[in-house]
Amino acid sequence: MTVPTITLNQGNAIPQLGFGVFKVPPDVTQGIVEEALAAGYRHLDTAKHYQNEAEVGRAIRASGIPREQLFVTTKLWNEDHRAGDIRGGYERSLATLDIGYVDLYLIHWPLPALEKYVGAWEQLAEFKAEGLTRAIGVSNFQIAHLERIIAATGVVPAVDQVELHPLFQQRPLRAFLAGHGIAVEAWGPLGQAKFDLAQPPIAAAAAAHHKSLAQVILRWHLQSGTIVIPKASTRVHMDENLNVFDFDLTSAEMAAIDALDTNRRLSGDPDTTN
Repeated sequence: MTVPTITLNQGNAIPQLGFGVFKVPPDVTQGIVEEALAAGYRHLDTAKHYQNEAEVGRAIRASGIPREQLFVTTKLWNEDHRAGDIRGGYERSLATLDIGYVDLYLIHWPLPALEKYVGAWEQLAEFKAEGLTRAIGVSNFQIAHLERIIAATGVVPAVDQVELHPLFQQRPLRAFLAGHGIAVEAWGPLGQAKFDLAQPPIAAAAAAHHKSLAQVILRWHLQSGTIVIPKASTRVHMDENLNVFDFDLTSAEMAAIDALDTNRRLSGDPDTTN
């Protein structure tokens, strides 16, 4: 099993399917991440806010996998953003992870009422220029936020990590990202248990391909060109989420899942989260 990669606009390649640790308790994170690495994951997504960076780092060091074979993302949290302590936030995350460098560093939320995200992006651009991180990007940025940081700095994010699943497909944003060479990454790619996965088109495709509902949704993401970072707490589900490269959804199946879009968020709104 080989996970395909997407070459980012800043040069490095990111595995299209990774492993997320949002809401994974710190006391079990190391064991879960070690299991994920043993299962074959080589892309890990964490954040200061998840409070498990240290455990992710310990799992990486315990795995014995060469650092250059892994892709690790972490994120600037809102408290450091509000305080204007962007460099301190990055340095603390890097020290906590203790893995030498970060492959991708993201601004977690734009916090638009604060009016500091352009300045934060300028500092991330400095980190990239200094070689402190291999790539920089954003999370939960809307088109207006992206237009401002690109106009102000000339630096285009490598990634925008956003809420994206069959019921909320972010089509205008995805078109903007595609037009600017920005990779789209889905957090909560399975909807974070906030909707019934057994929607008729998903259930029909699962039956046709002898796959689970989750596998069909992940396959839909992958065929749409999206990077996905599902979480799992058991080896069975880790293996299941990786086992999505031996089938293809038909164009009719893809279109039927596309038609599920309600254009309604199930989580926080970047325009009002401050």
